Parts: sequence; C-alpha cells; structure tokens
Amino acid sequence: MKHTDLSKCELPVEQAECLPPVCYTDADITASEETELFRHGWIGIGRADQVAKNGDFTTLDFAGQTAILLRDQSGTLRAFANTCRHRAARLVEGSGNCRGLRCPFHSWFYGLDGRLVSAPGMEAATGFDKGQNGLISYRAEERHGFAFLCLDPNAPSIDEHLGDFADFHAPWPLETLVTARRRTTEVACNWKAFLEVFNEYYHLPFVHPDTVDSLYAAPDPADRVTGSFATQFGQTEGTGGLLEDTQEFALPQMPGLTGRAEQGARYTWVFPNMTFAANTDALWIYESYPLGPDRCHVVQTLCVPPETAAADGYAEKVAAYFDRLDAALAEDVPALENQQLGFACPDAVAGRFHPDLEPNVAAFARWYATKMQGKSC
Repeated sequence: MKHTDLSKCELPVEQAECLPPVCYTDADITASEETELFRHGWIGIGRADQVAKNGDFTTLDFAGQTAILLRDQSGTLRAFANTCRHRAARLVEGSGNCRGLRCPFHSWFYGLDGRLVSAPGMEAATGFDKGQNGLISYRAEERHGFAFLCLDPNAPSIDEHLGDFADFHAPWPLETLVTARRRTTEVACNWKAFLEVFNEYYHLPFVHPDTVDSLYAAPDPADRVTGSFATQFGQTEGTGGLLEDTQEFALPQMPGLTGRAEQGARYTWVFPNMTFAANTDALWIYESYPLGPDRCHVVQTLCVPPETAAADGYAEKVAAYFDRLDAALAEDVPALENQQLGFACPDAVAGRFHPDLEPNVAAFARWYATKMQGKSC
C-alpha cells in the first residue's frame, strides 16, 4: 500500500502495532479498500430474514456499489446489480415484495431469477437475444441465519471464508433467530474504527462507566480460528443486552444453551465489515460501510428466538434492549468522532494493542495487512 507499512500489524498481538492513522484518513486508501475488500471478497450484509418470503427484495448501496438482494420463487437467496441491462436505469428502491423486477424507464421486465422476460419492441433490434440480457448476477449465500454477498465470481467460497466459524458458534441457535429491529445511521468516523470499538473491552470503563461497564468481566483469552473472523468470549453479570439499571427486563435464555454459553457473550467480527455479540438472550449485529475515509454507514440489528418474540410481555422487554443499544451507541459515537479528529493529526502514529482486551482488533489488523499490503492506492 502506498505511503504506509503494515508489516508490524502482522506480528503476534503482544508485539503488534495498530493500523497506521493514514489508513483511517486517506481517500485513496479508502478507495483501495472498496476495491480489494468489498469488491473482491465476501461481505456480511446482516440477517437473511431481510428477505424472508419468496419475492421479498431489498436494495443494498455500499462502497460505491448498488445491488438488489432477493429471495426467488424457489426460496433461494439471490443478488443482482441494481441496473437495467438496457440503458442502466436503477431498477428498484427500498424494500418490498414483487413477482419480478420491472425497469421504470423502458419497462424491461426480469424474473426473480434475473432472466429477462420481456423487452417491449426489441424484436426490431437485429439479433437481440433476451437470453443474453439478463441481470448481472452476484454470489449470495446464507449461513447460520446471516446473509453474505460476493461481487467477485473468482473469490473463494463462503465456507472457506468462514472456516471454523460454525464450531465456535454452535451453542447459539443462530439459524432460527428472528430480527426484532434493524436501524441505520451514519457516523463521522472511518468504517474500520466503528467495528473496532465494538470488538474491544479496553474502552468500557472509560466510555460506558455508568451504563454497561459493570456487566462485563475480563474476557477469556482470544480464540484461535481458521477463517476470516475473530472471536472472543466474556462472562457477564446479568445480560449484556440491557443497561445496568434495567436488568429486570431480561428476556428468557435462548433455547439449547449449555455450559459456558449460559454465562456471557461471544463477540465476533466477520471480516471485513460485520460484527456481532451472541448473548444468552439476544444477538445484536453491526454492519459498517465506508462513505469516505471519515464517515461510515452503519446498520444495527437485534435478533431474538422466535419463542421469545411470541411470548407475553415481549414488546415491553425488547424495548429495553433497544434502549440499551441506543444508549451504548450514543456513548460510542462521540468517542469515535473524537478519535477520527486525532487520526487526522499529521503527527499521529500507530500505537500498540492491549493483548487481552483488544485481540479481535489486532486480528483484523493482521488480516487487513495480508489483504492490503503492497496494494496500489
């Protein structure tokens, strides 16, 4: 990568340095990240139940890309470029349910499998073949209830990307959880910095002293994994899904939990852009997408077991979980925006990691270095 050396990020966590500040401020580096990380590999796009029913669709706009995620008539998850094959008009906005995708400009109509069904009057064009003019297709997969997207047909499989992810998350019924709320926001910080703060315990007593800090014990040592993710388990007093003074609103424990999983939360970062906490009672997820070097688009999702969502008193209890997520985010954002100002200082330099409290962040820096070292910006 131009102007920066990432080799010290590849050292063991006890010796490694953080990513250089320029990685959080330089527009050329952000553009290179969009190409290398968001266009040539798998990204997490939240939960698959965004498109739960056949015909459901939602639009995805990230890192300069525009796409449609949908579920076809056979129940298969699919993704297409949100652009008509005729003269490139954007096909749909927002989310909904449809029997196909009709271009609002010249009414070309595509099936849910991306096949061009009709193109008014195009029989006048010599040699025009509907079979050669279907939508541009991308790779979409769902694993453990999460949805993943890859724009590169030559990238390794999603299972290679995830490695032994399933082994570490087997105690939680991730596959069957349902979305309780999906919220979007923008934050004036680099997309990586947002994900980093979610994955470290170091800031808790200083940023969240009166809201969630007392709930978290010192985490277990970092787990060694084989996939493109980092994960760390930590014990909690009560549930980390609620504020310290609202623990009486705790939802029931997820069905099937045993052993250590009953005692706390597993914090996981699936590289590059999706992170989540699997707690005893709920799952909360963040996706982060670059809007430039100093701004990101953030998606927050809370999920619960279907049995929980159907129980009496659920609405009042889950509202307390929403309050906890919003309160923690309201404390994190000023810290992140202040950090972004510090990154911009011409004399800012890379620091060192706390080996016990920031191993997920160090693991991402190591992965990032392997992907970005030597890439032209």
